[in-house]
Amino acid sequence: MTDRTTSCRAGTRGFRAGDGPELVAAWRRSAPADPITPDRFRTLVLLDPNFDPEGLRVAVDGGRVVGAAYAVRRLTPMTGADLEPEQGWIPFFFVDPAARGRGLGRRLLTDALDWLHGHGRTRVDFSSYTPNYILPGLDAEAYPEAAALLESFGFRTLYEAAAMDRGLVGYRLPEDAARRLDELTAQGWRFATPADDDLVDLVALAGNHFSPDWARAIRECLAAGTPLDRIVVARDPSDRLAGWAMHGAYESAAERFGPFGVLEEARGTGLGKVLLHLVLERMRARGAHSAWFLWTGEQSPAGHLYRTAGFRTTRVFRVLRREAAG
Repeated sequence: MTDRTTSCRAGTRGFRAGDGPELVAAWRRSAPADPITPDRFRTLVLLDPNFDPEGLRVAVDGGRVVGAAYAVRRLTPMTGADLEPEQGWIPFFFVDPAARGRGLGRRLLTDALDWLHGHGRTRVDFSSYTPNYILPGLDAEAYPEAAALLESFGFRTLYEAAAMDRGLVGYRLPEDAARRLDELTAQGWRFATPADDDLVDLVALAGNHFSPDWARAIRECLAAGTPLDRIVVARDPSDRLAGWAMHGAYESAAERFGPFGVLEEARGTGLGKVLLHLVLERMRARGAHSAWFLWTGEQSPAGHLYRTAGFRTTRVFRVLRREAAG
């Protein structure tokens, strides 16, 4: 992803039928660290209820797709009736290595931003779009030229998201987590795979106290057949659902941990540590060799919990925003 000022012969336009296979192939050449498959592109982009073909700006040179920039705005609310009328997103852009050095990245981003501004979007984020983000934001270490280009357009870092991994080969439930599990159980806490009726409380907990996107992910993965035993829920002595942890919620990736949440008033009790390790134990029992996720604050309480559980930061993404640019 480069930006130079020499002339560009490529034309840009909205997505058309037949572009998909070439676009996926160009993506793989352009971002080999983050390749995509046709089925993931279909699910995350083409079948997104907010997808508009004109928002997916495609660069074509000699009849060949050589780049793209995806702009999206809400046509369907994430929750309630809020279409976030000022907000737009650019989840990804890329330029084929063979077509770089001609200012094509700048041209694609200009097209994408103009399209969003034409729909009244005065605030644009890269790339924390839900429900179907590809990556949380920009990995500036992997894509320094893209970082420079976005900065030149006025994008500034809102915050950083850390992706973390840990190996599970040889994993055992730690003694301190097992001891805290016993203590909480003796106090009347219950830890279990949710029954069907528990899912009502689980979706409400995720959506009302954490993120509507987490509630959506739980509903959709279970409706698609994700086994209930990938989830552990915790009820306090009053029988209130106070937390949960799970794996395999996103794109059926069994080694992907999360989402995971504990009510604020139950934090500091060791509940989060117990839930985290109970799910890691289940993942290892299913044969998982690792656990990973894409998004946490590296210095947050959750980030600290993950590090004490053996997770290590593998990538850092910048969530970027451009405000009210002309």
